[in-house]
Amino acid sequence: MSIFGNIMSKIFHHGQNKPAASSSPAAPSPQPTPAPAQPTPTAAAAPAAEPVAAQSVDVGAVLSEMASMKDGGGNYQSSIVDLLKLLDLDSSLAARKELAGELNVHAGADGSAEQNIALHKAVMAKLAENGGVVPDSLRN
Repeated sequence: MSIFGNIMSKIFHHGQNKPAASSSPAAPSPQPTPAPAQPTPTAAAAPAAEPVAAQSVDVGAVLSEMASMKDGGGNYQSSIVDLLKLLDLDSSLAARKELAGELNVHAGADGSAEQNIALHKAVMAKLAENGGVVPDSLRN
C-alpha cells in the first residue's frame, strides 16, 4: 500500500477498530452459527467498497483523539514528521521522499522545511479530496 494510502487508512478507519472489538466479545455467544454465514458476503463487499472514504471523516477530531492518547502527538498540526509519527508510520527521509513522489510535491530540497510543509499541506488537501473534513487549522 502507498504511504498516503496508509495515512488515509489510519485516519479513516481509526474508530472502526474499537467498536468492533468491544461488540465482538458480546456477539459470539448468542450467534456462533449464523454469524459466519453472513460476514462472508459482507467481507467480499468490503474490499470492493474500499473507498469508504466517501463517508465524511472529521480528520481534526481523529488526529486530536490520537494525539491525546500519545502525550499530545507533537506538532502534528503542521509537521509531516510528527503527523507520520502520530500515525505510527515511517517518518524517515526516504519515506517522505516516497510520499512526495506519490503526491507530486516538488517544493524545496528533499527533507527541507519547505518540502515538509508542502507535504503536510498536500496530505491534508488529499484527505479532504477523499472525504475527510479537514479544519483550516490543519490546512495552513
